[in-house]
Amino acid sequence: MPDPSRESVHELSELGIVAFTTTRAAGTFGTAGTDPVGEVMGRWWSLVESLQAFGPRFATARQVHGNRVLVHRTGWDGWLRASAADGHVATERGTALAVTIADCVPVFVAHPGGATALLHAGWRGTAARILEAGVRELQRLGLAPRDLHVHLGPAICGRCYQVGTDVYAQLTGQSVDGPRCVDLRALLAAQAAGLGVTHVSASAVCTRCDNERFFSHRAGDAGRALAIIVSPVESRAHAP
Repeated sequence: MPDPSRESVHELSELGIVAFTTTRAAGTFGTAGTDPVGEVMGRWWSLVESLQAFGPRFATARQVHGNRVLVHRTGWDGWLRASAADGHVATERGTALAVTIADCVPVFVAHPGGATALLHAGWRGTAARILEAGVRELQRLGLAPRDLHVHLGPAICGRCYQVGTDVYAQLTGQSVDGPRCVDLRALLAAQAAGLGVTHVSASAVCTRCDNERFFSHRAGDAGRALAIIVSPVESRAHAP
């Protein structure tokens, strides 16, 4: 039975990857909203405990709409919260990765061998090519782009996301005479293809159109959802 508190990424399940975004039903994971901080942190800790079924490590960071990607190796346990980064790479199984979203694109990346990445791509991150930064880190591990699977999760759609002329130019390289709508997932898919990634999928969910189910910054929400990816350690791969 589907869980109303999450939107699962079924496209990566064939690789044994657990990946999903939380929905409004799960509550906000942002501390800047109206929910008491104690309640918000309680949700975080409940999530951390549930992810222990797949591995002992959980990595997050303070997001700054840049293109810095952190690479997490093994040798530690628990919840790591780093500063000033918008992407994560897990070199081996058992490290869950998370980014917060509320219209920006969560970019899930997985390799059949168990390495994963998770990137937070708003317009700034897309223009700064955070997807390329993540793929390059995986290449440094010896993983070919053609073997990677990229999924672009729930985000604001191209019909709802209107930007000014300067932002449009940074994203597309084109000059226009007024505000235009732009599809970040389409731009990211093109970037992935240009890097040699052949397995690219995208969610059809728009956080603004489906605002009853998802938080949307453009709709005025202060709430924040989470995107999560983890490659379970083999001994826990069938955990509930």
